[in-house]
Amino acid sequence: MRSLRIAIVLLASFAPLTLAAQFANRPLVSGPVKPNPNLFPANANAKADIKAALLQATKQKKRVLLEFGGLWCYDCHVLDHAFHSVEIKPLLDANYVVVHVDVGNYDKNLDLAKKYEIPLEKGVPVLAVLDNNGKLLFSQKNHEFSAARNMTVQDVTAFLNKWKPAK
Repeated sequence: MRSLRIAIVLLASFAPLTLAAQFANRPLVSGPVKPNPNLFPANANAKADIKAALLQATKQKKRVLLEFGGLWCYDCHVLDHAFHSVEIKPLLDANYVVVHVDVGNYDKNLDLAKKYEIPLEKGVPVLAVLDNNGKLLFSQKNHEFSAARNMTVQDVTAFLNKWKPAK
């Protein structure tokens, strides 16, 4: 009987850890993602949006996360869907102000892509992280997110945790 109690206690202790690990390693999406028609608004002014995000980030002691992409980009929609998931949204909201930078058909905001060292020729989405003063802390060179549909929740949370501000 004592062995049974010990087994139950051990099982109860490790079950949440196993579930958490499975939860973190799940794919970002398990089926088709409905595109968000407002993800990259046609009339957006990316420079003004970044400026406003930097002001907000300064007030809230956050970083600015730039997502370069386009409405036509399925993986941009997958990433946006993930950013709104229960696993990722709290981490993102607590540490980042997100700005979606529309690249159109690789004919918009190319000056911003150059400024933030975004190699668009490899595809989108591509992320850059700025501190609240606008200093570039990171820009993707290996296009880790351009295949967002193949990423896991753990991949995204690891990235966000790595670049979040020290509190």
